[in-house]
Amino acid sequence: MLRAASCASLLLLLRGAVGLPWFQTVGAVLVFYFGSGGWKFTRVFCKTIGRDLHGAFTLVRVKLQVKKHLREKNTVPHIFSACVKRHPNKTALIFEGTGATWTFKELDDFSNSVANFLHAEGFRCGDVVALFMENCNEYVGLWLGMAKIGVEAALINFNLRLDALEHCFSVSNSKAVVFGKEMSQAMSDVHSMMGKSVRLFCFGETDASTIPLNTEFLAPLLQSASRLPPQDPGRGFTDKLFYIYTSGTTGLPKAAIVVHSRYFRMAALVFYGFGMRSDDVVYDCLPLYHSAGNIVGMGQCILNGLTVVIKKKFSASRFWDDCAKYNCTIVQYIGEICRYLLNQPVREVEAKHRVRMALGNGLRPAIWQEFVSRFHVPQIAEFYGATECNCSLGNFDNNVGSCGFNSRILPFVYPIRLMKVNEDTMELIRSPDGVCIPCQPGEPGQLVGRIIQTDPLRRFDGYVNESATNKKIANNVFKHGDMAYLTGDVLVMDELGYMYFRDRTGDTFRWKGENVSTTEVEGTLSRLLGQADVVVYGVEVPGTEGRAGMASVADPNHESDVEKFARDLKKALPGYAHPVFLRLLPEVNKTGTYKFQKTDMRKEGFNPHLVKDALYVLDTQQGKYIPLDEEVYDRIQSGKFKL
Repeated sequence: MLRAASCASLLLLLRGAVGLPWFQTVGAVLVFYFGSGGWKFTRVFCKTIGRDLHGAFTLVRVKLQVKKHLREKNTVPHIFSACVKRHPNKTALIFEGTGATWTFKELDDFSNSVANFLHAEGFRCGDVVALFMENCNEYVGLWLGMAKIGVEAALINFNLRLDALEHCFSVSNSKAVVFGKEMSQAMSDVHSMMGKSVRLFCFGETDASTIPLNTEFLAPLLQSASRLPPQDPGRGFTDKLFYIYTSGTTGLPKAAIVVHSRYFRMAALVFYGFGMRSDDVVYDCLPLYHSAGNIVGMGQCILNGLTVVIKKKFSASRFWDDCAKYNCTIVQYIGEICRYLLNQPVREVEAKHRVRMALGNGLRPAIWQEFVSRFHVPQIAEFYGATECNCSLGNFDNNVGSCGFNSRILPFVYPIRLMKVNEDTMELIRSPDGVCIPCQPGEPGQLVGRIIQTDPLRRFDGYVNESATNKKIANNVFKHGDMAYLTGDVLVMDELGYMYFRDRTGDTFRWKGENVSTTEVEGTLSRLLGQADVVVYGVEVPGTEGRAGMASVADPNHESDVEKFARDLKKALPGYAHPVFLRLLPEVNKTGTYKFQKTDMRKEGFNPHLVKDALYVLDTQQGKYIPLDEEVYDRIQSGKFKL
């Protein structure tokens, strides 16, 4: 825009002061414009104007709706109530586990019974009730019913046990826990660690001897509760809805605060940005304790009236069968799910579905086009975001490999940036005047989003723990006096404004003077090893600078050909990115959202005294991996074995 203004000024100068004819004036301006790089701006403009306008219209549409809901003091239950009135008999939920189908009226009735029962038992606005269950229709009705009386649900990862589980109950100050019968043993194990005042409700029929003492069975209690709408608690659009916990790849999980406006914003941006339709059927195989499953997916039912198929747990072998059976048009993925699907044998049902869109994040660029061509899914709706972040991105135009974009034409319309950062410490690099330095195309940087607490689209609600909240905020980022949310993620932007995920905090390490991206290396190694689970991380080696790469490979059947792997590596990756150490183990631990857990493996490193799995080290002189036993380990520690 500034370049265009400069050209206009030059045009007036040449015509007025110099007195050139109009055609010579225009020619001179064009020479100046293209000579100063204007042709690049023109190219960017032509290639991105359609994408940017769609993004701008999506933002404006969502912002107008947010203002309306703020003005009317609406909440998620209010918006859901409007869906029920529009089509009470439309199918809202289908639980694949039992085939149970609920209409919007049935979901509304169940959630009303939850609200009325809890209110009768003395639970009030602002109280917290933990929800510890596997996916099912009732899960949605339970947290929705709580929200109808202002009770805040703490959505607990059903994979947690003992200390981590008790931590999630206590950090949210839960007054009660509703747990599924399948969680009975986990609750019995943790019961002695919990406060005696916490009430326990079990959902589902099970032997009373398998659950903690004083546990009440919830289902029969709900059957006798009123199904009329409960009294409105008087909550607003920016009040708390529920808590979603971080996946806990490092340390104990943090409870992120989700307010009603955040739930709406995340679901609405996906709905309008990716062009969803009222007749779409969403296949949600993600855990409902996570924002991808419960907001991005389930939000389309609660807020926009779509039918959602709930899968108890993701199954690669049953994925396309389910999609064909329930006529799904949109499927969700996250983390490594797409790779697991590609690793399945080719079956006829893959081509007999109606899926037109795959929605999620974490699809590796290395398998993107293979996924599209094999499963005939025309649109990949990749996005970037986290439960608590204020700088979500969306790949609205199917650009291969990117997780979203920011306009190069009008970058200030959406106040997010990639800022220069020390990738070892993740510390923001600042200019002499103290503000952060924006990255140019091709430069990796940390994604940040300006915080404006008065704007529901820009606010940051943080975590229950105030110190954890403060760690995600930086000051004087865009300009002096402002605040910004720190994602902790390194991305790269190309000249058209497309963003590409590079690494999460701590997942980039430096070796032989080069920065190594674990995400990129993991994708390459997995492909070389037939889509096996591969985790890459850096480990410290005495007497060397930086960290040496180590790859842990899931090899349950001991089938990996280490010599062939070393040969293939030479063709696929530069030398500095070759894993120095290999660890072959039965399986790689993952979070409930299919992200690899690296913390323990990074701590154990390549020490054969700690690691009982098969270990190898790259012998650069022989050009192959050799077994890493205690003798070789001692030579590495003493510096006698050269890496």
